[in-house]
Amino acid sequence: MKLSQLRIIEAMSRHKLNVSETADALFTSQPAVSKQIKSLEEELGAELFERHGKLMVDFTPLGRELLPIVRKILGQTEQIKTIAKEHSNPHLGQLRIGTTHTQARYVLPPIVRRFGELFPRVQLNIYQGTPNQLAEMLQNGTVDLVIATEAHDTFDNFVMLPCHRWERAVLVPKEHPLHNLYRLDGITLEALSAYPLVSYVFAFTGSSPLDQVFRDAGLEPNIALTAVDTDIIKTYVEMGLGVGIIAEMAFDEAKDSNFALLEMPGLLPSSTTAICVKKHSTLREFHYAFIELFSSLFPRERVEALRKMDERERMREIANIDLPNF
Repeated sequence: MKLSQLRIIEAMSRHKLNVSETADALFTSQPAVSKQIKSLEEELGAELFERHGKLMVDFTPLGRELLPIVRKILGQTEQIKTIAKEHSNPHLGQLRIGTTHTQARYVLPPIVRRFGELFPRVQLNIYQGTPNQLAEMLQNGTVDLVIATEAHDTFDNFVMLPCHRWERAVLVPKEHPLHNLYRLDGITLEALSAYPLVSYVFAFTGSSPLDQVFRDAGLEPNIALTAVDTDIIKTYVEMGLGVGIIAEMAFDEAKDSNFALLEMPGLLPSSTTAICVKKHSTLREFHYAFIELFSSLFPRERVEALRKMDERERMREIANIDLPNF
């Protein structure tokens, strides 16, 4: 049995049994993937995949039972490498963070600056993506941790550390009718829904908090455009394509002087920013330091304790945390 075979089994799960995508992800060929799977099945004396002709359509009961063990073994091999690096030089390495554009642009700069002062020999890599992309990056080891702001159910398989709450607000040009209405009487969801909306790609998915707010009010939002980048949203709002809904933290009064930010507390839903890590991955000293720089709620001792808890115990502990507003 080889680690390369186990990596193929895990990758087949991530890529929904698509041999072509699995081969691409592992930088190998489809025949090589099929050959490795067949070799492992022959060694085990049992099939791991149900087949329809040559097509793999599902895991067998044995395959499903072995999958979490495979993931744990692969995680432990990464731990071995990480521990060796830690012993050779605890202040040398790479920190790979997955996050959204808003966090990278408006939240992380002072944290990154301080981290660089504390760990000048640690290379910091920031990857951006949607919630689904970030979860995939964390699962396959592209990143060490993810800063998640939306679609938290995407990260159910990881340890989530809630750090702070953040608010949404409406962004319009200063001469927009909604700005005048806001200054006179305030605005309602009904008034907002009369205009085309421009927001984040994950804001209107059919099951998001923002979707639910409009649905509860019996309203159907008119989505003109979605983007992963707040600056793109601002560009199209300025062009008159629609009314923006952005994170309040992404509004810079000096740089965005041609816009008005219309706060709607209690009407637009708040969300939580959380750091997500794998339960069994090895975190080095600088990982823990970054987490605590991002949120003082989570010093190393608390993070280690939460990762050792089962999910139910961890959820009870997290429920008692009083989150600050960003």
